[in-house]
Amino acid sequence: MQEKLQETGTSLGAALRPMGARIGSPFDSLPPANTKRWVIRRKAEVVAAVRSGAISLEDACNRYKLSMEEFLTWQRLIDSHGLAGLRVTRLQDYRGNDKS
Repeated sequence: MQEKLQETGTSLGAALRPMGARIGSPFDSLPPANTKRWVIRRKAEVVAAVRSGAISLEDACNRYKLSMEEFLTWQRLIDSHGLAGLRVTRLQDYRGNDKS
């Protein structure tokens, strides 16, 4: 049986939720502020939140103790290589290819 879904406007953009589901803070869908292990999904969530306006770049950097350069690198890697570009083991390969 398929649940009825409703479109809800949140600061993270339009989200589909089951009818009657409680919608929390936009920060509920972000990684915890004390995140130490940055897997691809968490990096992508933070980049998406900044791009959608759910959190400012400055707030994201402060919340996660990131340098502006580190965040912008994540964003650039997503743009040029997709989510696979966020793999730590591939950074050297991608950084080498970005130099012109």
